[in-house]
Amino acid sequence: MPIEIKELHIKINVDEKAAATSTAASIDEKQMMRAVSESVEQAVNIEHRKKER
Repeated sequence: MPIEIKELHIKINVDEKAAATSTAASIDEKQMMRAVSESVEQAVNIEHRKKER
């Protein structure tokens, strides 16, 4: 029997100093652009395969 989730509540606490330093240090712009382009390419491939069926 499938379960349907009708409402989902998510609470988070953000420390601005910690978030700014960790994201800037861990991912540079080149890596981010590479990841985005690979994701877009995979999405296009998936859509192409769906159309072939």
